[in-house]
Amino acid sequence: MSRYDAIVIGAGHNGLIAATYLARAGLRVVIVERREAAGGCAATEELWPGYRVDTGAHSLTGLDPRVVEDLDLAGAGLQILSPDPCVVSPQPEGEALILEADPAPTADRIRRFSARDAARWPDFVAAMSRVSQVLALLYRTLPPRIAGADRADLWELLRLGARLGRVGRRDALELMRLIPMTVEELLYEWFESEALKGALAADGVRGMCQGPLASGTGYMFLHGVGADGVVRRRRQVRGGMGELGSVLQRVAAAAGAEIRLGHGVASICVEDGRATGIELAGGERISAPCIVSNADPGRTLLGLVDPGELAPEFVRALDNIKYRGVCAKVHLALGEPPSFRTGDSAARAAVLAGSSITIAPSVEYIERAYDDAKYGRTSSRPVVDAVLTSALDPGLAPEGRHVLSAVAQYAPFDLADGPWDATRREALGDAVIATLAAHAPNLEAAILHRHVLTSADLADRFALPEGNIYHGEMTLDQVFFGRPVGGWARYRTPIAGLYLCGAGTHPGGGLNGRPGAAAAARILRHRKRRR
Repeated sequence: MSRYDAIVIGAGHNGLIAATYLARAGLRVVIVERREAAGGCAATEELWPGYRVDTGAHSLTGLDPRVVEDLDLAGAGLQILSPDPCVVSPQPEGEALILEADPAPTADRIRRFSARDAARWPDFVAAMSRVSQVLALLYRTLPPRIAGADRADLWELLRLGARLGRVGRRDALELMRLIPMTVEELLYEWFESEALKGALAADGVRGMCQGPLASGTGYMFLHGVGADGVVRRRRQVRGGMGELGSVLQRVAAAAGAEIRLGHGVASICVEDGRATGIELAGGERISAPCIVSNADPGRTLLGLVDPGELAPEFVRALDNIKYRGVCAKVHLALGEPPSFRTGDSAARAAVLAGSSITIAPSVEYIERAYDDAKYGRTSSRPVVDAVLTSALDPGLAPEGRHVLSAVAQYAPFDLADGPWDATRREALGDAVIATLAAHAPNLEAAILHRHVLTSADLADRFALPEGNIYHGEMTLDQVFFGRPVGGWARYRTPIAGLYLCGAGTHPGGGLNGRPGAAAAARILRHRKRRR
């Protein structure tokens, strides 16, 4: 039996980040990963000869700058590419709305659609940025317990209140007002242009089985407002998103962590209420007093741990976590770049520069796409976020060829008329291509190869529960104090020595790395206290 100080289950980005911090603190760490490549959803695969495709995430929009600096990812070889403008949103009339990170040129772009909205845009950007700073403070804070709170928890609540007061009472109160709103309500307070509201509202429902008229989508919109401001600058990794996993793997190995790829975990060993190690699918047992799981909470605690080790009410809470994945991916190898039907040469140039292509021309369009999902159907006219990844990085495709990657909503994991099959998968691909081709007439004739991943395929490929990209929906009842479940938002579990570090923990999903870094910090604090 091999023995370590800590075992990390899963070499996704959070697992690798947590392992690196632990190894740098002097712990003997081993990372065990079922796939043959590290990085999790940061994956690049050669689907066709010469075409390197980001089969998971195709944009790197939120990696925490503190993690990048702490781990010196740039020094380890991470090269990030970024276009400007950031977003192109084609409209049914043939025009296109262009959004940039800089408020001034964006206001000029918006003026074509509404002079009133153009005038309000700089104030909106400033207001949302102030509120997002308060939210960022909450994300850096370990959530105090509410249920069963003791004196220490009450002190933490008081300290949190004091911190919020320092960042600004008005902005903190504004955040509390906006969090439960629908993204429609939030945007209608500011703007009149349907094109602008649609392009922004798409961020409020990203990865959610909800429409823009659902309470809490205002919070999801704010979740996407980071250091870049309201318009998130799109970033991709040179060589494909899989290079992020490769860089993190090198950093972890340099810190002293051992990495075992192609080894699935069969179970977590528990003795007298304490985690003592893991058993691999091949029968090998590895011992450690600290187990850190990058897998989702349900998989970890109901799949790898004997549920008999857990209190019935805790098992019930885990069973009630909402996943409801609705994202699908379509990848296209193209003989020529898509030519979008717009009289704006700047819009065409932005597409060819690698900007995000958002098909969400109005709030109503998004809600209609969600209507299908409510009844277990795929959207006939989906919301699409597409990127010509080879535009920024020509090395991803053969010379003169291109790769287009598209995320589509809504494609429910659970269909009303039976499970996903080849026929339904191809019908989904047809719908996404038709949606894009309505704005780029040359697209269909340019397709050389296509590859479709449904939400069920994403679940199998990347171990995403029900295909949910966040390891659990980020609804208001499943964030902060309630992530993953009420009373257990501090990375620990009821099994002593077993911790969670994945996207299903605070502060939630996305390629930001915060859960992995925060979990490692929590584990190291526990070790220091025990000494």
